[in-house]
Amino acid sequence: MITDTHTHLYSSQFDEDQAAMIQRAKKAGVSRFFIPAIDASYTERMIDLETNYPNDVYLMMGLHPTSVKENYKEELAHVKEWIDKRNFYAIGEIGIDLYWDTSFLAQQQEAFSTQIKWAKEKKLPIVIHCRAAFDEIFEILEAEKGDDLFGIFHCFTGTKAQAEKAISYNMKLGVGGVATFKNGKIDKFLHEIDLKHIVLETDAPYLAPTPYRGKRNESAYITNVVDKLVDIYGVSFDEIAKITTQNSKEVFGI
Repeated sequence: MITDTHTHLYSSQFDEDQAAMIQRAKKAGVSRFFIPAIDASYTERMIDLETNYPNDVYLMMGLHPTSVKENYKEELAHVKEWIDKRNFYAIGEIGIDLYWDTSFLAQQQEAFSTQIKWAKEKKLPIVIHCRAAFDEIFEILEAEKGDDLFGIFHCFTGTKAQAEKAISYNMKLGVGGVATFKNGKIDKFLHEIDLKHIVLETDAPYLAPTPYRGKRNESAYITNVVDKLVDIYGVSFDEIAKITTQNSKEVFGI
């Protein structure tokens, strides 16, 4: 059993073949799909996905940092409304992204901190999006650290030192297609990180692993990530699947 801890199955890129794509993933051994939120414009698509695949998908709720704009307070109110009225398995994906735009940094910091507090209130994990913002992310995690702070550092692309720091805040490292890239860098030190700290993800339809890099990603391609971890850790495919799925259960509680 393989768990994809981060996949946008509701993406419009899957509109033509969503059912077939999910079936391909199941055939490849993926039996659990954790679905991150982006903003209010995607909520209906997420709920529809859950309705169609109630035994396969597990929804998160949160405001993605690149969706933190002038209306971020309305978006946060939308998140709060939903987490108060039904069950979700994580608050995510949340965090800070300074790659494209730095003009909303203060608002991203506020949104990140606010949603962490909600996660603690609900006893839920957080799923962190970090791009060009490790220092800013770590500053907030340092302020919020404790036994009630835990989750996943989604699409981890940092250094070994940053990996160890993330782990110190009770975060698992989300490993996906980047680990298969020639310039991905994390494959150079991952063998020094215990497998108990690793979970698998695709971030589909983004970040397709080699040999699909540059094409649409899908959850079935997670097996290419497992193959890479087999090479890195020197253990079997089944062992990677077993350990990382167990790690996901520790995070999400299921």
